[in-house]
Amino acid sequence: MTTNGGFTPVFCTVVPPHILDHLARNDDPNLSGPAQQTLVRDSELRGRRRVTTEFSLAPTPQEKAASDQPLRTIYDAEHGTDLPGTKVRAEGADPGQDATVNRAYAGLGATFELYLKAYGRHSIDAEGLPLDATVHFDERYNNAFWNGEQMVFGDGDGEIFVDFTIPIDVIGHELTHGVTQYTANLTYYGQPGALNESMSDVFGSLIKQYTLGQTAAEADWLIGAGLLAPSVTGKALRSMKEPGSAYDDDVLGKDPQPATMDDYVRTGRDNGGVHINSGIPNHAFYLVANALGGNAWEKAGQVWYDVLTGGELTSSALFADFAKLTAKAARERYGDGGEELQAVSKAWEQVGVRIS
Repeated sequence: MTTNGGFTPVFCTVVPPHILDHLARNDDPNLSGPAQQTLVRDSELRGRRRVTTEFSLAPTPQEKAASDQPLRTIYDAEHGTDLPGTKVRAEGADPGQDATVNRAYAGLGATFELYLKAYGRHSIDAEGLPLDATVHFDERYNNAFWNGEQMVFGDGDGEIFVDFTIPIDVIGHELTHGVTQYTANLTYYGQPGALNESMSDVFGSLIKQYTLGQTAAEADWLIGAGLLAPSVTGKALRSMKEPGSAYDDDVLGKDPQPATMDDYVRTGRDNGGVHINSGIPNHAFYLVANALGGNAWEKAGQVWYDVLTGGELTSSALFADFAKLTAKAARERYGDGGEELQAVSKAWEQVGVRIS
């Protein structure tokens, strides 16, 4: 159940459709082919997710893990598309020779640990939900996704994208879609959808920072660093510090994310620009974390987590609604005269979202 009285799992991918659309139009079939195939596959999976949800074709309830320990299972699709695939590593098993399997296992564990240690949350649903992941999905599949039940990773085409288990923030990003699914259940369209995407970027980045022991000042604030192949002119999929600067490539095009409401993109594509306009709340979070300093998961992350899980954030919330709740959460947790409230208020003002 969610705080809004519903349960609407969505199909969420880390690579935005606008990137794949751009690639799919390339004259080189080695670039356009995998992108076209990924778009088709994503469309099929999205449709399947919609039917499953509409007709309540829910999976069999899973065993719950011990409250303070993850229960991870990694499967290998062996470049097929049947999920979950062949079981290749269970919780507590030693690492094998497949680095992709080991990275997926470690990434699930890192996500579990951040939510438990920083916020006292026991897995994605707060009740010990087992964490399942499938690797080596499909041939040259250029994406990773949360399908409402589990994580799935492609290996990339090797030309534009490499193995999707490499960036730990990608794993944290997708699993956080599950946290949002079980809490505020933000509608995956327009500003609520952009907030949904931003939540995943925020906590994906925090998981990376927590794992690396980085302060806000030391973090790169990039989402998907290490995912782009060496031939690509870019550093990541998105930048929270400087939205719009993650890539500028002849093949991929230029990162379209805005940092402020002045450049808000109105579009009917990508569910109303959820992967594009998420740059605005992303940048607000970066500004708060940077102003407060230290470990970003402690104060800035706590405020964002309080709002996501507090029960007042509706599924149709706009940026202004979310901003007001972050100010309220900062005030309630840290007081009226604290630097936390000042940082939150100033950050939203800087990105052009009015709180009052």
